[in-house]
Amino acid sequence: MRIDQLLNKLCLVKTRSIAKKACDNGLVTINDKKARASATPGPGDTIRFDLFGYRTVLRLTDIPKGNVAKKDAADYYELVEREKLDIPAD
Repeated sequence: MRIDQLLNKLCLVKTRSIAKKACDNGLVTINDKKARASATPGPGDTIRFDLFGYRTVLRLTDIPKGNVAKKDAADYYELVEREKLDIPAD
C-alpha cells in the first residue's frame, strides 16, 4: 500500500490528497529517507511526518488490507514520538 493511502487509511490525515502533498513537499519520511507518495512501507518501518503543527514519529506494526475503522486504526502502529513544532509567527 502506498504511503499516502496508508496515512489516510490509518486516520492520520484527513484526505489522501493532503498526504500526497505532504510527500511532495518533503514532509514525510520512511526510515529517515524522504518518501514519495508512491513509496511502499512495510511492517517495522518508521514513519515521520511534520503536519498540523506537530512532528509525529510512529512505527508500523502491520499494514491494513482494506479500510480501517477509526477506533481500530491505532492497532496498526505504535506512536514513538509526537512533539509540537516551533512555527514562527509573522
